[in-house]
Amino acid sequence: MQFQRSSGVLLHISSLPSYGGIGDLGPAAHEFVSFLASAKQHIWQVLPLCPTGYGNSPYAGSSAFAGNPYFISLEFLADWGWIDSSRIADLAGRSGNVDFNDVEQRKLPLLHEAAANFLDRGPRDANFSAQWQQFAEFCRAEQGWLVDYALYAELRRHQNTGAWTQWPEPLRRRDPEALAEASAAHARAIAQEQALQFAFSLQWNHLREVAVRSAIRILGDIAIFVNMDSSDVWVHPDIFELDEELNPIRVAGVPPDYFSSTGQRWGNPLYRWDVLQHSGFDWWVQRIRRARQLYDIVRLDHFRGFEAYWSIPASDDTAVNGEWIKAPGLALFQSLEGALGPLPLVAEDLGLITPEVDALRLQLGMPGMKVIQFGFGDKGAHIHLPHRYTPGTVAYTGTHDNDTTLGWWKSTGKVERAAVEAYVGNVGEKPTWPLMRAAASSVAEMSIFPAQDLLELGSEARMNTPAVAAGNWSWRAPEGSWTPQLAESLAEIVDVTDRDNDPLGDPEKSD
Repeated sequence: MQFQRSSGVLLHISSLPSYGGIGDLGPAAHEFVSFLASAKQHIWQVLPLCPTGYGNSPYAGSSAFAGNPYFISLEFLADWGWIDSSRIADLAGRSGNVDFNDVEQRKLPLLHEAAANFLDRGPRDANFSAQWQQFAEFCRAEQGWLVDYALYAELRRHQNTGAWTQWPEPLRRRDPEALAEASAAHARAIAQEQALQFAFSLQWNHLREVAVRSAIRILGDIAIFVNMDSSDVWVHPDIFELDEELNPIRVAGVPPDYFSSTGQRWGNPLYRWDVLQHSGFDWWVQRIRRARQLYDIVRLDHFRGFEAYWSIPASDDTAVNGEWIKAPGLALFQSLEGALGPLPLVAEDLGLITPEVDALRLQLGMPGMKVIQFGFGDKGAHIHLPHRYTPGTVAYTGTHDNDTTLGWWKSTGKVERAAVEAYVGNVGEKPTWPLMRAAASSVAEMSIFPAQDLLELGSEARMNTPAVAAGNWSWRAPEGSWTPQLAESLAEIVDVTDRDNDPLGDPEKSD
């Protein structure tokens, strides 16, 4: 799909300054939309919105379909009457890094309290009649994933054993009688989980409606693989490479590379692509349909895995002994488009990319990604420099997996620094905005900048370090970051590079 020439910012929801230890869909998110509009940005890129598990990575979620309850705004729940505002007053601190423990210990109980209040009052209180009808419709429309996810989430909490693989055997194997008993025994808690998913949906849809009024599109992200400890694997073990004991046979990762000499062993179970293909890729159709509900544009993480994926024996501790296995590639995407129509997809095609991967992406008409940080090492890296870009490109100064541009500059070598200044001129130890201007000036369809680069922050603001298990995903923007001066500076770049367009719209109709 061809996108209009446009510009945007990468900022995950968790990085917003909000109540309760983590960014959410409340006032701060709406303030950020206003900032994007004043800065003439038309794309807001977020990371996966799924509930997170161990390590808090949005790329290791407990569901490929559910929204993260942590992102629900308590302030808006109070506005709706789900909870009294006095109950959330002590969570009003809006500064500091993300604190997932604070969310777990203090915010989550209040979310469940609010959900319980809604369930108690919704059927009989006239003030809730409209939302109660919406809730019933939501449960009907999303029952394909919602019922199983809500049961999984409650059982995971009730069993207190971590992964579902440690549950009692009848529940592990989804014995119908055991599931019926569990559903009856935990009916109240399951309904609360469904109510929280409804609240997430209402708040997310409202944010998107506000964004689209300014022609701001949400560029969302889905990981190619799902977590072993997820409702998806528990509910659909037949589509994953599991043995008779429901343990992974082979797992996902990437071979040794720049980031790690032993590769990355992600541990996600691999798909049984033959089983999926036999069903017309129905599970993937449902997954992309859900992604289209959430996002205007969808970024496919680890796109190369749709052409061939690195398969690692589950018994291995590293990714060294893996092998490349062919994936269905074109057949999958033909099935998706046959079921869902043309799809606004972006391919994350960084890393070891073969001609076959490039050919698949080009055949599907998807733009790929270029990261200007990668372009200054040697001539082979110049494909990441703006003069080598093609229109079918999304240009970045960096992604959530890179150091910030300033952090990278401070740690990189003399050769790379000299190359940067040969390319953009003397930067005076402030390379971020010159490189942003270079990316925006390219022919790339979209140019996107991490929020940390807008703020010229160093390595302390890095979002994720690949192959490092701890300390990631915790950066949060300081209160008061989105100033009129910053918006004006960004808007000036947009004007001179002709990027004031809705990426999905007609550029002649943009303001």
